[in-house]
Amino acid sequence: MIEQALVFVENLAFVSALRNSTFMYPLVNAGHIFGVALLVGGIVPVDLRLLGFWRNYPVMMFVDVLRITSAIGLGLAVVCGALLFATAAVDYAGSTLFQAKIVLVLLGVSNALILGRVLVRQDIRGLPMKARMPLSLRVGAMLSLVVWISALILGRLLGYF
Repeated sequence: MIEQALVFVENLAFVSALRNSTFMYPLVNAGHIFGVALLVGGIVPVDLRLLGFWRNYPVMMFVDVLRITSAIGLGLAVVCGALLFATAAVDYAGSTLFQAKIVLVLLGVSNALILGRVLVRQDIRGLPMKARMPLSLRVGAMLSLVVWISALILGRLLGYF
């Protein structure tokens, strides 16, 4: 049943056109890469700040600016990634690398949402800039770095296996 649905998706006219296009497939792929760059490029500085880098700058300055960048990147990566997935849905759905990547992305997004709630709940705005972040935030930031770097690696490996 699931495989039939995946084959149906692969055979949609616009998916076939995308798969066979000289220009559209590379553009969608570039959109996915750009979305991932915005997503991870917004998350990594926040994680590093939570781990103690750039203590001369308030944490919430990073969060307030880069949360929007990351959200836009996530949206772009998901839309373009779904289009890329559709071009070879059966193969991707059966790939352990792809499955692991999706699990990591879901874990990374969940972790980011949790970190955001913890930041608000612990009222980080009231902490002195040079203060060490609470352990829960540092652990969450380290987990975030590991998860997103792992997802990037798995995503790159998909092109080779």
